[in-house]
Amino acid sequence: MFRRLLLIALLCSACAVHAQTPADMAANEGIWQGYDGELRYASRLLISIADAIPAEKYNWRPGPGVRSVSEVIMHIAQSNYYLLSVTGPKMPPELESNDAEKKIVSKVEVVGYLRRSLDAIKTARAQLKPGDLQRKVKIYGETVDVDGMYLRILCHDNEHMGQLIAYARVNGVVPPWSAGVVLPK
Repeated sequence: MFRRLLLIALLCSACAVHAQTPADMAANEGIWQGYDGELRYASRLLISIADAIPAEKYNWRPGPGVRSVSEVIMHIAQSNYYLLSVTGPKMPPELESNDAEKKIVSKVEVVGYLRRSLDAIKTARAQLKPGDLQRKVKIYGETVDVDGMYLRILCHDNEHMGQLIAYARVNGVVPPWSAGVVLPK
């Protein structure tokens, strides 16, 4: 199971590298350039698509029993915090509930949680020392290393970004980067 998750994580990371512009890649020099650059890139895209979808569409869902726009974004934020908490940093108490994504629905709150979750990942990762990435942690009965958890966060974020892109387009919203909008760094 772990090998499959690691392979998926590596494939997600490889796909995301091809999506970077030369300017993005040049700005990512340093010991953590691969992961940190990809996290910055995914964060910019996630925040821009969340901002682009109008507040009145945050309750839209493609069908019964499927997450709404706000629920998808809150799922990303909640999962970011949860997966990060496996490595050490604590989850915000209000997100520990399984129904948080159904209770927190306003665009302002939802986008705020998304931003804070992405900042929490960036901050926690910046505090790691290279040896910390090999530290073993437990999740769902599996023993994995911290590096694998960070890769899972990035892959999960990219997976749901694709879902949000589909939701946006169905609702007539063109992702800002597809419309030629230059995203802030």
